[in-house]
Amino acid sequence: MINMAKAKYLEVASELKKRIEDGVYSKQEPLPDQEAFAKEFNVSRLTVKKAFDGLERQGLVYKQSGLGTFVAGEIPIKSQIDAPANAFTGLQNQLGKDKIKSKILHFSVEFPDEQMQRNLNLKANEPIYNIIRLRVYEDHPFIIEHTFMPIKLVPDLDEKILHSSIYNYIHQKLHLKFGHAYRKIRAQKPDQYDIKYLDAKADDPMLELEQIIWLTNGQPIEYSVSRNRYDARDYVLLDNNRF
Repeated sequence: MINMAKAKYLEVASELKKRIEDGVYSKQEPLPDQEAFAKEFNVSRLTVKKAFDGLERQGLVYKQSGLGTFVAGEIPIKSQIDAPANAFTGLQNQLGKDKIKSKILHFSVEFPDEQMQRNLNLKANEPIYNIIRLRVYEDHPFIIEHTFMPIKLVPDLDEKILHSSIYNYIHQKLHLKFGHAYRKIRAQKPDQYDIKYLDAKADDPMLELEQIIWLTNGQPIEYSVSRNRYDARDYVLLDNNRF
């Protein structure tokens, strides 16, 4: 049964991932079609498609035009710290709600400077949230996220939500959908936040993800920079030539 408290496609993806890992579906063999899963889980075909898309980003399945969706074989270079570079689901949904905690390092409301006005397509008098959070994974410091969001798109954000999941609040309470994102991944030297909160040494490389996320209507809803120590997380992208 689908848990209505969680996005339906995530529940479908979680169940299919378990079946793949348990060997219910054989590697290099096609999965049942979307219509079959839609009937089984009592969801729409679009929900199943989104679940398939999420599994593809994780490298668990691959799609072939006109042939369907197939179970992928083992990826020898895959590791536990791999994270899809093109995911929109947030850490709690990626790694587990009970495994991720958030510590608020900074939370304020302010007016955007010129750069943030350009990043979020705002006027100078339109306020934004300025949020810095330490994300803790299984009780270990994991990622520092510095996030800016327009108040007009994400009203009533509070510390309770920041300790949980901002993305779940946006999707499930505000009923907003992400459309596309531009992401830039680079190596950086550690700053004082990295040293203090991520236990980084002065010569540890840091992995930085800078991004802007837009809603389906084209409005930018987030500008953020996330940083983790070099040995904490990798970003991966699965390419599939479907032609």
